[in-house]
Amino acid sequence: MVSASIARNVICMIVVRVWNPTFYKIIKKKAVEEFKPDPYIVTALNCALWVFYRMPFVRPNSLLGAPSNGIGLVLEFVYLAIFFAYASKEGRKKVALYLTIEVIFFTAVVLVTMLALHGTTQRSLIVGVLGNILNVMMSVSPLTIMAKVIKTKSVKYMPFWLSLANFLNGLCWTTYALIHPFDIYILISNSIGAVSGLVQLILYACYCYRGENNDDNSHYIPRDVET
Repeated sequence: MVSASIARNVICMIVVRVWNPTFYKIIKKKAVEEFKPDPYIVTALNCALWVFYRMPFVRPNSLLGAPSNGIGLVLEFVYLAIFFAYASKEGRKKVALYLTIEVIFFTAVVLVTMLALHGTTQRSLIVGVLGNILNVMMSVSPLTIMAKVIKTKSVKYMPFWLSLANFLNGLCWTTYALIHPFDIYILISNSIGAVSGLVQLILYACYCYRGENNDDNSHYIPRDVET
């Protein structure tokens, strides 16, 4: 079980690290241009929720899955700090406002879970459902990119390695959810993510021979690592 958890965490970190080229470009140009902070803000909240979900007082016997989300949360704040440093005044206000709302929401979830809900069954239900809502939203977010691939017959904005990492990530966590102890909350969103990643790989196989792909993944918004 420990070795399986390490493998899942490694794949999750691959999914997170492939976002980095976007921020290399921001630092190099010293401007955020048309890049949006929204997916990183949502991902930070998602990681925070799943770290909380993994705590023994919410979901017993699932602490091994916390490292990937904890590291992901730290990296998201690093990305947002870079974005904040090079954004315009209006962009900084937007990031600050959204993060404030996010902190208030997360604090409210923690307080309600710990003070109003009694027992791990109720707590894991509420936190798991909230995490699944965010995960499903991220799982289907590549649909617009896939539609663009079909329309343009080019995989320019859908990098192969990111699609592969997303597929393996969803597959690993789906397998984990099916192994004792069975976890329906992790199963739902990650099985959708695995299917989404598989469809992306199929599209890539169909259109990559046209030779129009490049390393520009700045317009591609991947799903979150795990749950």
